[in-house]
Amino acid sequence: MTTYISILRGINVSGKNVIKMDALKEMLAILDFKNIRTYIQSGNIIFASTEKDTRKLEARISTQIKISFGFDIPVIVLTLDTLKEIIANNPFVSTKDNAYLHVTFLAEEPKQYDQQILIDKAQADEEFFYSKSAIYLYCPNGYGQTKLTNTFIESKLKVAATTRNWKTTNELLRIAMQ
Repeated sequence: MTTYISILRGINVSGKNVIKMDALKEMLAILDFKNIRTYIQSGNIIFASTEKDTRKLEARISTQIKISFGFDIPVIVLTLDTLKEIIANNPFVSTKDNAYLHVTFLAEEPKQYDQQILIDKAQADEEFFYSKSAIYLYCPNGYGQTKLTNTFIESKLKVAATTRNWKTTNELLRIAMQ
């Protein structure tokens, strides 16, 4: 069995697409996943599966959410090694206040990337760093104030994305390694 980290976009936000974590765990058990654990209410799941293809896992989870809860939810599935790599490659960890760091996980590598579009959208003092699987954000005024939102990034890069703060990102790794 391989350990995976699944990150759902847009559940339990402002009373929309509400899915209780216990119900989500029960749903994932239907898919024959093992060692299912969740972290906070925003759709962070750690599980084990014999399936090796993350795209197939994303499709299975997304389809089952639609069947079980009636929502079309973007799903990103990462391997443990991918999450470790994303964490290790954050260029801001040693130079910025980690309380203001975020990672926007990309479902796939964008076919086109125009850095200037993100530069033009970033606000004063904000910084970002692009990699093929994530965009690292430093938002000193808080993520709630940035214009580099999931919706903006998805619309410009034409890929599904979801953002987690640095603390949550690291907690997902800690749980996955247990």
